[in-house]
Amino acid sequence: MNELGKVLLLIGFFLVVLGLLLTFFEKLPFGLGRLPGDIVIRKEGFTLYFPLATSLILSLLLSALFTLLLSLLKR
Repeated sequence: MNELGKVLLLIGFFLVVLGLLLTFFEKLPFGLGRLPGDIVIRKEGFTLYFPLATSLILSLLLSALFTLLLSLLKR
């Protein structure tokens, strides 16, 4: 039960951080969501936004974070 409590605390902390990031997403200084690899197509009455570079960076960061958390929990 002790390990389950740690996991739930980590998940809760991660959700709070994610919620704060989403709340202040446009005010972030490093331009997340407006990177050079993000695809934006604007036409009359239509906008397609595909954040390819942002998705790749977030995927790498989250993979590293979860790998770190799992290695800490296995100790």
